[in-house]
Amino acid sequence: MSKPKITLFVDIVSPFAYIGFYALQNFPVFKQCEITYIPIFLGGLMKRCGNAPPLQVKNKDKWINTERKRWCKLLNVPISDEVPPGFPINTISIQRVLTSLSLSHPSSLPHALSLFYQNFWVHYNTPTSPENLLDIIKTIVGSEAEAKKIVERSTTDEIKKQLIANTDKAFQEGAFGLPWFVATNSKGETEAYWGVDHMGQLCDHLGLDRPGSKGWRALL
Repeated sequence: MSKPKITLFVDIVSPFAYIGFYALQNFPVFKQCEITYIPIFLGGLMKRCGNAPPLQVKNKDKWINTERKRWCKLLNVPISDEVPPGFPINTISIQRVLTSLSLSHPSSLPHALSLFYQNFWVHYNTPTSPENLLDIIKTIVGSEAEAKKIVERSTTDEIKKQLIANTDKAFQEGAFGLPWFVATNSKGETEAYWGVDHMGQLCDHLGLDRPGSKGWRALL
């Protein structure tokens, strides 16, 4: 039987995509799964869908901040109490760098996502600044020269088009926000799920035993 497969579309700007990523990386229930991460530009996806950014919706802006902290507490996911300065910022430079890295060093993408999320949602360290962005990639690949190549390539038309293609793929898969999971079980059946709160249904579809902790009991 084939291993359960999960594709998660990600943008560093989304706290809920961060929670979804953290879960896939750290929760034992997902260790048996084959996981693929695809960087997209959330702003582009929202525009494609005609979906208003949450912070532009009255009352939802406050609810979103409360909700991210509730889920992180329930699921024991580290996150700062304070939102990143100037949130929501434009993460397109990060997303292009992640796209560049995904093509040249695909196995390093999860580590890069983890570091960028940490530098944005756990202990903010201006990850969009050119010097910090380069330092994070250098940490990943172990070479300043190689890191510069990845960052420089991220500004090319090739990578810009690839990020647009990734975002279009998310749209074609039905996404209208993040986190967006696409899951294929051992029978070859594929379903999509939106939101951290649907990870229970995600497990059910993949034939995974849901953990019994309080946070998991709150999931759909």
